[in-house]
Amino acid sequence: MLLIALAGKPNCGKSTFFKSLTLANVEIANYPFTTIDANKGVAYVRSACPCKELGVADTCTQCVDGVRFTPVELLDVAGLVPDAHLGRGLGNQFLDNLREADAIIQVVDASGSTDAEGNPVDVGTRNPKEDVEFLRYEFAMWMAGIIQKHLPRLVRQAQNREPVLIDLLGGALAGLRISPVEIREAVDECGINLAKATEEEIAELAAVLLRVSKPMIIAANKADQASDENLESLKEMGAVPTIAAGELALKSAASAKLLQYLPGDSSFAPVEGAKLSAPQVKALTMIAENMKKLGNTGVQETLNRVVFDELGMIIVYPVEDEGKYCNAKGVVLPDALLLPKGTTPRDLAFRIHTDIGNGFLYAVDAKSKMRIKDSAELKMGDVIKIVSTAK
Repeated sequence: MLLIALAGKPNCGKSTFFKSLTLANVEIANYPFTTIDANKGVAYVRSACPCKELGVADTCTQCVDGVRFTPVELLDVAGLVPDAHLGRGLGNQFLDNLREADAIIQVVDASGSTDAEGNPVDVGTRNPKEDVEFLRYEFAMWMAGIIQKHLPRLVRQAQNREPVLIDLLGGALAGLRISPVEIREAVDECGINLAKATEEEIAELAAVLLRVSKPMIIAANKADQASDENLESLKEMGAVPTIAAGELALKSAASAKLLQYLPGDSSFAPVEGAKLSAPQVKALTMIAENMKKLGNTGVQETLNRVVFDELGMIIVYPVEDEGKYCNAKGVVLPDALLLPKGTTPRDLAFRIHTDIGNGFLYAVDAKSKMRIKDSAELKMGDVIKIVSTAK
């Protein structure tokens, strides 16, 4: 399962963001280091289920009104403070929590109401762009420290052979999910001699490696309290304006059968007969006004963008009966698999089961009822039957 990490300084709304995506019980409070241990939960990316297109919406039990939710793992690490890479605050412990992440959502306080340490200040006091730069700097410097620790020994082992050195460094950084190919690209981009790299060049290399190996998207949180200037400057950096507290309120109300709302919807409506208190009506009215301004709460959009745009994933539906679009038990569109772009039918077979892959014969596009080439690249929303000698 994909692992997406939430990172940011203390009190930026990160734990609220985590809970709004997972509805897991985490401690949420207004002071630094509330999240003492890394919290893991399951969140869901949103996509259109192909059941309506295939005419089986009435028998599809795996979606909600034609909307499919596919799981990813979410990791909430404690807030980072300046010089965390030197061990300050909770330091390297939490940077280490980020190492296995496939991608990172950087939660930023767009309202500027928390200082560099995460302490509350007046709204607009802090420039949120500084928080974006600080976290990336801390992570890059932490990575640079790891490279500097290993590089002298690896240089001796490589004996002036740069390809060997890059492979050796790839092995040392394997725990960070960084490959020799990514190291080669980063070295070329930086234009450095890796064996003779200075501290400054290693820091530059680490920053490039972070960008290519850990895709990152910015969640401009507390967008309902932020100035237009702050939001626009963050959007220029690719940020998604978010209101995690609003999303959490909506999901909680929907869970309590008070609202009709699906994560990512642009609006919501009270359930007929639901009894809402005056404070609840007031809060929901404010959320509705903010959603009208921003389009939605932005929380689901952020997760979708990091998975589909930054990581380039697609969703494919394997079936056993291409006529009824179901498995052997008759369950319509039983599985939705997140796969990287470029996945072929044979890759899909191995993803289902090693034996299925080893016995792979051919694949059928259930929508067209046509065989497809082994080398064909699967597309978002494909429904595929794998024919294999394995059962």
